Amino acid sequence: NFWTNAAARDPKRGFRFRIQFQGGSSTSLNGILWYAKKASKPSVSFSEASHQYLNHTYYWPARTEWSEVDITFVDPVEPDVGGSLADLLVAAGYFIPGGINADTDFSSVSKSDSVGALGTVLVEQIDEDGNAVEEWTLNNGWIKELTFGDLDYSSDDLTEVTLKIRYDWASVGIRNSSVRKFSL
Repeated sequence: NFWTNAAARDPKRGFRFRIQFQGGSSTSLNGILWYAKKASKPSVSFSEASHQYLNHTYYWPARTEWSEVDITFVDPVEPDVGGSLADLLVAAGYFIPGGINADTDFSSVSKSDSVGALGTVLVEQIDEDGNAVEEWTLNNGWIKELTFGDLDYSSDDLTEVTLKIRYDWASVGIRNSSVRKFSL
């Protein structure tokens, strides 16, 4: 029983996490991103299919859909998170219209370029010693939405950048007394 037995380790805590980007086109965003403030973990839902037979309806699971992951960063001056994420949009094929070659430049955003620009995204939950106890990998992730924050004279909050990532599926690795890895 969790509440009556003394645990050898603390339970997982929501404030112990880290975000890593690996292999993307922005070198300033590769590695552990210490300025990650908030992140949602992957979630999965299943639609249902039904079949009616006489006066009964039977249900079974149908399509699987993974929800988007939101990551909120504090935007320090160095490294410039907002600028680095904007560079990822360009690496994915997005160009602001009206540049020097306005007649020939056009946006051509593809999934392969978008996935390659972002690279592998890891959402890790860590223990009190900084060791990963749960590691989520977002497979084929790309930037769906990028919000550069709000400006407000009545607030002294830090500027935040929010990144919404769409991905095909997530893999999870969980460490308990023995290491085990599996994918959902």
